[in-house]
Amino acid sequence: MTYENISSLSNRLEVIPAYLWLKIAQIDELKGRFIATTSMSPQVLTSLKRSVLITSTGASTRIEGARLSDEDIEKLLRGLSVRTFADRDIEEVKGYYELLDMVFNDWRHIHLTENSIKALHRDLLKYAHKDERHRGEYKKAENRVQMFDPSGKVIGTVFETTPAYLTSKEMEDLVAWLTQSFKENVYHPLLIISNFVAEFLKIHPFLDGNGRLSRVLTNLLLLQQGYTYMPYVSHEKLVEDNKAGYYASLRASQKTFGSGIENIVPWLEFLLEILLKQSQMAVGLLSQEDISKSLSKRQLVVWEYLQTVPEATPQEIATKTGVPRPTINQVVGKLLQMKKIERIGQGRSTRYRKT
Repeated sequence: MTYENISSLSNRLEVIPAYLWLKIAQIDELKGRFIATTSMSPQVLTSLKRSVLITSTGASTRIEGARLSDEDIEKLLRGLSVRTFADRDIEEVKGYYELLDMVFNDWRHIHLTENSIKALHRDLLKYAHKDERHRGEYKKAENRVQMFDPSGKVIGTVFETTPAYLTSKEMEDLVAWLTQSFKENVYHPLLIISNFVAEFLKIHPFLDGNGRLSRVLTNLLLLQQGYTYMPYVSHEKLVEDNKAGYYASLRASQKTFGSGIENIVPWLEFLLEILLKQSQMAVGLLSQEDISKSLSKRQLVVWEYLQTVPEATPQEIATKTGVPRPTINQVVGKLLQMKKIERIGQGRSTRYRKT
């Protein structure tokens, strides 16, 4: 462990602006409300988790250039053909979905070490044939962080990364700092996690899959620090919706790393805002649960189904829920009245989606 590297990682967190402490306090207040008041039924939790797995998988892989929509991923998971897309996109989606599902279920039993990070990387890329030779191993060649447009085309380089020959040592120092920081409890867990993710992405320890793995690690670390709503609201989707801000904040902070005047504030501003929105959405789920208690059995089944898909026709709703087609209009009418769903289109093109 290099003292200079450990000291640098800690020094970034010594001076945090008051407005960021306010965000942290808001996130923790919402976290406490979620833990204290959540009483969601197992059926609702299972439905939400599946929906988030699809949403997070789609968002995280699209950030890195994949092109599958959430609907495509849903089809893929149901065993339907999505052959219009590259095998690589499908392989990345399957790997991310299964790894995130494992983290959501087993986070209590994962001890974060260099070996476990390598194992997570290996699982992330287990279906990717092009990555077979290097998955689970630190890079032996140089790489860089690049931006992609919606079509998957590279549109620029965000920043250069740690040279391959220094990667092993810097990862050793980073994991040691993470373990030490959680143990000593000097810095707030959200600051520790944010700093870890920024440094991990700056090192970019693997030849490919670093961005996706960083988001899996974000889920894991937040769950382990008590932010138990992670499986029910997708932070990956919030990042995808502000991808430009994601790249800009990373670049602004990481270009200062190692300069002697390091500034992690731009990255903290971005990530804490994402986590604040996520926590607000999580608490919002509690009011949805209260509403679900006032629904009839058929209304609840339809409402829960519409939480798992982007949109659906009346016939699709009837087929998937088992609610008779003649009853669907009455059921969706109630949900529309409660403003829990919205109608798209008219006549035969009518579809419904969650609000």
